[in-house]
Amino acid sequence: MLHEYRDLITELKGKNARFDSIFEKHNELDQRIKDIEEGRERTDSFKLETLKKEKLRLKDEAYAILMEYKNSKAN
Repeated sequence: MLHEYRDLITELKGKNARFDSIFEKHNELDQRIKDIEEGRERTDSFKLETLKKEKLRLKDEAYAILMEYKNSKAN
């Protein structure tokens, strides 16, 4: 997730509980989606799309927190 911000993510992890929670949930969803797509878990296409949308929402939220943190460091 957000590989171009790897250093910033490493710096922020452990400092922001909300970010940590989002990051963990995103990774869990990423693995679950992979399991479904690779046939290790079964579900219908509607549920898969719902999981993908939730993962994207979490990514957007994590990005917003990262940018807020980055901007606060610049000031």
